[in-house]
Amino acid sequence: MKRVFGIKKETQPPPSVQDASDRINKRGETVEEKIKKLDVELARYKEQLKRTRPGPAQEAIKARAMRVLKQKRMYEGQRDMLYNQTYNLDQVSFAAEGIKDAQQTMAALKSANKELKGVMKTVNIQDVDNLQDEMVDLMDVSNEIQETLGRSYGVPDDVDEEELMGELDALEADMETEGEGVPSYLQPDKEPDLDSELNLPSAPMGYAPTPAGRANTQAEDELGLPAVPRASLRG
Repeated sequence: MKRVFGIKKETQPPPSVQDASDRINKRGETVEEKIKKLDVELARYKEQLKRTRPGPAQEAIKARAMRVLKQKRMYEGQRDMLYNQTYNLDQVSFAAEGIKDAQQTMAALKSANKELKGVMKTVNIQDVDNLQDEMVDLMDVSNEIQETLGRSYGVPDDVDEEELMGELDALEADMETEGEGVPSYLQPDKEPDLDSELNLPSAPMGYAPTPAGRANTQAEDELGLPAVPRASLRG
């Protein structure tokens, strides 16, 4: 049967954009290496032309340099073409990725929309309004309860506020006039006079009087001490 009908060839999947881009980048790198080698060769010929006098030898060097320069121009054209292809593939890749992102976004939005519709079916706007009204009423009742519990006991209802304000003003006036604006009970305590409390005698001033019947036979200095005799100077 296989000989009669043959075997069906397996078809390979087409290359992806990333595969094509990688292959072209490798070719571009190879071309770039060839251009660098030709630049080195041209630099060598340039140095030879500087050292060679005009003549057949210089013309031969110019011919080789011209050949290398033509090869360089050819490789530069191939490099530019490969760069353009890579740019086009990158643009296609970006567009494909953008479409995939858009598909995922649409799928997520559809799922969220379906879920939101299911939730909204279980919520009634009228129930929400009624719940809000009940909450407002409960808060009002709670405030009334708090005010009722916060009332003070034993405070007369017939207290005149103007009379209380007058007493407060009079109290402030008394505080300003007493003790230079400070009440006596707020003034600092005065330091006690220790000398008056202990009643100590004052220290004696001047020299003590000489007792009667006792003559002062020795001279004294200005401090009341016996004077030291001065030594006489001898020649």
